[in-house]
Amino acid sequence: MPPTAFTTARPLLDDELAGAPIRYPRPSRLQQELTVDGPKARQAAAALGLTTVGDLLAHLPRDRRDARAVAALVPGESATVVVEVRTITARPVRRRGMRPLVEATVADDSGVMKATFFNQPWLAHRYPAGTRLVLHGKYEARNRFRVQAHAQTTQTGSGSDAVAHYAATEGLSSTQILALVRAHAGAIVDVAEPLPARLRVQERLPERPGALAAVHFEGVAEQLLGRRRLAFDELLIVQLALLRRLRLRRSGASAAVLAGERDLTARWLADMLPFEPTGDQLAAIDQLDLDLAQPRPMQRLLMGEVGSGKTVVALYSLLRAIEHGHQGALMAPTEPLAEQHFATIQRLMPGEAVPIGLLTGSTPARRRSDLLGKLASGELGLLVGTHALIEEPVQFARLAVVVVDEQHRFGVRQRAALDAKAPPGDHPHVLHMTATPIPRTLALAGYGDLDFTQLRELPRGRQPIQTFVFSSERERSRAYDRIREELRAGRQAFVVCPLVSESELLQARAATAEFERLRDGELRDFRVVLMHGQQRAAEKHDAMSAFASGGADVLVATSVIEVGIDVPNATVMVVEDADRYGISQLHQLRGRIGRGEHRSLCLLFGAKESPRLRALAEHTDGFRLAEIDLELRGEGELVGTRQSGLAQFRVAELPRDAELLERARARAQQIDDLDPELEDPEHALLVDALAGVFGEQARAPIPA
Repeated sequence: MPPTAFTTARPLLDDELAGAPIRYPRPSRLQQELTVDGPKARQAAAALGLTTVGDLLAHLPRDRRDARAVAALVPGESATVVVEVRTITARPVRRRGMRPLVEATVADDSGVMKATFFNQPWLAHRYPAGTRLVLHGKYEARNRFRVQAHAQTTQTGSGSDAVAHYAATEGLSSTQILALVRAHAGAIVDVAEPLPARLRVQERLPERPGALAAVHFEGVAEQLLGRRRLAFDELLIVQLALLRRLRLRRSGASAAVLAGERDLTARWLADMLPFEPTGDQLAAIDQLDLDLAQPRPMQRLLMGEVGSGKTVVALYSLLRAIEHGHQGALMAPTEPLAEQHFATIQRLMPGEAVPIGLLTGSTPARRRSDLLGKLASGELGLLVGTHALIEEPVQFARLAVVVVDEQHRFGVRQRAALDAKAPPGDHPHVLHMTATPIPRTLALAGYGDLDFTQLRELPRGRQPIQTFVFSSERERSRAYDRIREELRAGRQAFVVCPLVSESELLQARAATAEFERLRDGELRDFRVVLMHGQQRAAEKHDAMSAFASGGADVLVATSVIEVGIDVPNATVMVVEDADRYGISQLHQLRGRIGRGEHRSLCLLFGAKESPRLRALAEHTDGFRLAEIDLELRGEGELVGTRQSGLAQFRVAELPRDAELLERARARAQQIDDLDPELEDPEHALLVDALAGVFGEQARAPIPA
């Protein structure tokens, strides 16, 4: 097939090919310092990260504005025009304190108009007749254009073209950035092409310099094609980095081999577990056995539907360590969650003599000293705790398996500190848990260096939860009638508020005020307790214990009860100002009920037109809700920062680019399988691209 023109199927003619200039890119020239006129503009450019010509070209437009023809402008509209100065003068203004205004006669191929610049008299000398300008402003009556932003350009032709619109800041407008990009357009030829030609042909991708030029300067169709190429580059680089990190972890670390026959775990599953495991749990356990039998550390992410029994799977991995003579640890981000895990594990092992301890920041000194001594000697086989587990005095004798709950709330250093608790020369097997189902798109984008296990199946006997959205006071009154019915039948209820105490700035219900109101009002005939994050640990413990034991009928709380709370008798979840929460958080709160033998009710007070609340009312599948959440909010807000060193996407957008991500993952896997060290000459520039994003460690060889 003969070469074709960019973004078209038109074959290039022989004379076009013969006359095409041959020039090799020189990426070093992109490091040239970016020159910006004026101290304020220079400061603004630095704030945007525009310090070199390469930075400027990588600053892609957010969208495009139509560059209007002068003759087509309508009074009252804001528009962007590309014009040439015919005449320009500065004239005084009668109002005291105002600088002279500048008036210019400007024109394009369609017509002529007067452009007015305020408080910038020096422009009369900067923009002499013949200067071409990009102007953005408002077209007014009597053929006048009030200029709001302006910059020189070399663009030619009349209006009706799309003009790139850039993220800007005070001191440097989008129009000025556009002019800078146009002034440095020639530097695009120095942009290197990191992808092998074969891969570009297979994926039908244009060359990177052409794609960059299309995004900045071309029409919508060309711009979309260019954006797709640049997004693919981003996704491919991240996937290569994730796969490389996975290979480094597997190649450069050893772990205890836990491949012996099941003894303790077999008895636990058959005789001690209070219920029969689900099919998903058994499949996950089989997968864990395969991982734990390897001489390299397991790194697996366990995602589960709310109430799917992730703790059972986690406890199995910990017991596998214990039955091999090693130790296990479970680390949770908060004290209430650690305490809940401790209680749950004790309930899942009735009568079993497996030493287990709980270590948090509130553990009394005498108890703490006893725990640390037994842990260091190996007498204590299983420890549950918070960040206290990674403190220097905590020493394990033979740590082999670690479970990290809500792992996204721990940083890289915290997880590394826990790794260091294993015996010298070894790393622990690590099972990461998250209570938030993650769509495959986000799992690949942010957790591609981990193996995945999903639990979708709920334990037998789980009752469905009905969810309703209420907004009027009449509906609120009916809702509390229904709540009182449940309480009189011997059930319990949660009431969750977004604030601890009332605020003059935020119009939202506060837990402390709602507790007092309900205790003396709608729920005065019932026992009501309060729990929030600002209470002392003992107060939170007393409130939770009273509710869990049935000593209280209603728990008024903040979202501190979002995860890890298991009270089977609770059948009602009330969420005040529910539209202040995200979908995943509401789904987690809803997951605190529906854990017993009775049908449950979730009442969300908020705007009925809220897409998030409608989604909660219509769906109970957490994985489907996670996909809806991703569609509504985008990947950055949903995932947050993993504190992992991975770059944020600048071009790619999820879930819109989900298909492109899958293709990038497949290509990255092919490259990693065939050339893990990226030693092939055709991958040399790909290594440079990796190093440019993730630093020189991307070039480090993988241990044999």
